[in-house]
Amino acid sequence: MRSCLVVTTYERPDALARVLASLAAQSNWPDEIIVADDGSGPATRIVIERFASTAPRPVRHVWQPHAGFRAGRVRNLAVARTAADYVILLDGDMVMHPWFVADHLDAARDGCWHQGVRVALDEPASVRLLASAAVPRGWWSGLGLRRVYAARSPLVSRFTGRIANAVIAVKSCNQGFWRRHLLAANGFDETMIGWGSEDKELCARLANAGIARRTLLFRGIAFHLAHPPAARDGAAANRDRWQATVQRGRTRCDAGIDQHLPP
Repeated sequence: MRSCLVVTTYERPDALARVLASLAAQSNWPDEIIVADDGSGPATRIVIERFASTAPRPVRHVWQPHAGFRAGRVRNLAVARTAADYVILLDGDMVMHPWFVADHLDAARDGCWHQGVRVALDEPASVRLLASAAVPRGWWSGLGLRRVYAARSPLVSRFTGRIANAVIAVKSCNQGFWRRHLLAANGFDETMIGWGSEDKELCARLANAGIARRTLLFRGIAFHLAHPPAARDGAAANRDRWQATVQRGRTRCDAGIDQHLPP
């Protein structure tokens, strides 16, 4: 099984550099890395080129002009460019636990997609993690529920899948898919412009097609660096689109990956 890690970014080169540094500390590398860039400038390109110059696996940079929040489209571009069997999606402000990639690949099962764990950091913890070369673990997450989510236990994870589906939200910042399932669903719906629900709508189409969700509670952990909230201009329309997919049983969108595939 060949794997590809797709890292989505936009104009946050410091966070991207830290995410790529956490990739260098992984127990298991993906076969390919694609940075899916929603229109960043030269500083981001320099970060990618610097990392690619020493990486033991191919690193590619997929770029589109910035025209508002179009993370779904740039992810589609990346998925269209890889021939990997399995694709892990990660946002460019999600610093990986050292076993992140290994956990996703070990958990991969046919007929399923996988939701990893997002541990939201507050501003002080984010500043510390950005400034540190240390391998991120549970202590970065502070107190309370975030510390629980940051705990890694493959043994416990075996028994928490059903509960985890109910308590962990669908978030494309940390997900794993078989590429053939994404192609069958035609990927993210590119008519959904702006932040919100494009990930939930895709996963609803997969569910309608019989592709089950598995949540990797206590595995597949990444630490989300704090940032100001994105504009919510398109959130209501996107939410309506998602709900329509659920109600109508859609399994494929019209505007998706197929327009980016080579002839």
